[in-house]
Order: sequence, then structure tokens, then C-alpha cells
Amino acid sequence: MSRHRGEAVVSVVVPAHNEAAVIGRLLAGLLADARPGELDVLVVANGCSDETERVAASHGPGVRVLSTPDANKFRAMRLADSVAESFPRFYVDADVELDTSAVREMAAALREPGILAAGPERAQLPKGVPWTVRWYYDIWHRLPVVRDGLFGRGVVGVSREGHAQLRDLPEMMGDDLAAALAFTRAQQRVVAKAQVVVHPPRTLRNLLRIRERALVSTEQMARAGLFPEAGVAARTTRADLLAVVRPAPLRTAHKAAWFVTVTVLVRRRAARRLSASDFQTWQRDDSSRQPKAAA
Repeated sequence: MSRHRGEAVVSVVVPAHNEAAVIGRLLAGLLADARPGELDVLVVANGCSDETERVAASHGPGVRVLSTPDANKFRAMRLADSVAESFPRFYVDADVELDTSAVREMAAALREPGILAAGPERAQLPKGVPWTVRWYYDIWHRLPVVRDGLFGRGVVGVSREGHAQLRDLPEMMGDDLAAALAFTRAQQRVVAKAQVVVHPPRTLRNLLRIRERALVSTEQMARAGLFPEAGVAARTTRADLLAVVRPAPLRTAHKAAWFVTVTVLVRRRAARRLSASDFQTWQRDDSSRQPKAAA
């Protein structure tokens, strides 16, 4: 796609594996207020057996659709990198909601000297999330490492220099955590004026699945020696929980107890995979991709 010199173009890469039910929601928000040629959106349909390609293509010439039979998010992003032309560049999960203004705010931050990576603030949880999931996230969102880290937002943006730091990272399950750990605190920014809606699991079972995936991916990085501090950075300490509970114990103590319960269950589930060094099985949550998922 040819561009005129000096034109402020932003590349948005959306890896999508069987996301026909939700990708239209994302693309509609991304393009709603975009000026012609402002965004170069690349949807990489990887290993899809549904209508992901058709739905993405229906959003017009502002969306380029790439296709590969390989159902692999990491390789899908690298495929997009081989044809994307512009920076800042954003990697966006197909199941989140992000609008044009949020992309602009993050792109502006990435054009500031020294800022190599950026992400949006998380919006409040959508309605209809059962207490078994909501209580967990009520605590998780308050943890310092979660508040400040770029992971778990479904969006990571990089400048050209930031992209160069990520380019040589090997294939990892936790791509967003790897991106967050690749930069110092001074090199990354959570942009307050940009918001993303992250749709959480609608069942406890699916919450356990995605938290298991997060724990396994963290251990994968530690074992590979890429980010030896990954396990420490992602671990919730007793001091972290006390800092969350102390200001309002009557409203948060029971939620913290539930958070600990879920964490113990996740560690037990993950132990089996870690003992087998299973770093390939992708635990996917389909409940959040349904229009009306049962609680």
C-alpha cells in the first residue's frame, strides 16, 4: 500500500483465529472516526475455519486481510510485520474494543522521545460478569504490577525503535508479557486518555483456563532465560494484597480471599503442564466471545 511521504500513518496488526463473532466489533470502533489513509489495519486470519476473513474484508479498503493456515498468533504477527509499512505499530487482540481516538492518543505518546512502547488504560468490566470472575478482577486490577504493566490489555503499541527491541524475541505464548518486560519502566507508558474494553471470561472455568495460560507462559520465559525476573514480576505477594485490602477491608477482604483461592487452583492446574513442559497448548476462552454467555 503506497503512502505519501510525511503522512501520519499508523499500522494496526490484528491476529485473528476464528474471531468472526467479535472482530467486526473491533474494526468498527477502530475505523469509526479514522481519516482516509490514517490507519493501515492488517488482519491476519490464522488457521481460521469460520468467517473471520469475510467479516474483516467487509469493513472496506481500510482493512487488509492476510491469510495463513498456521493457527499461531506469534507467527501471524510476524507475517504482518513482513508487509506492514508504518510506525507507530499496534498489535491488537481481535476480541477487545478500541476506538480511533485511543489509537491516536497512544500514537502521540510513542512519538515522544524515549517512549518505545505504550498501551491503553483498561475500561471498567462490562456488565453481566458473574461474581466468581468479577471479584477476581476487582483485586487483580488493583495490583501495582497489573496497574503499571502493559500486559493483559489486549493492545501493545511500539515505535520503530521499540519494534527493533522486540524483533528478535523467540516465539512465546505470553507475547504481551514479553513485550512489557522488554522495556524499562521509563521506556513504556500506559496512556490515561486511551481506553480499551477487555471482555473477561463469563465463567469460572474459563477464568481458570486463561490464568493457567498466563502462569505457564510466565514460567516459559523464566525457563528460557529471556526474562529471569518474569516470575518475580508477575507474582502477587502478601504485601501486595494487604496494600489492596487495607484501605477498605469491609469491601475487599472477601474478594482478596477469593482471589487467593483462584490463584491456588490455577497453580495446581498449571503444575501438571509445567511438569510435562507443555508450552504449546493454547487455553482459549470462548465464553467472552459469545453474545450472551451464561454465568
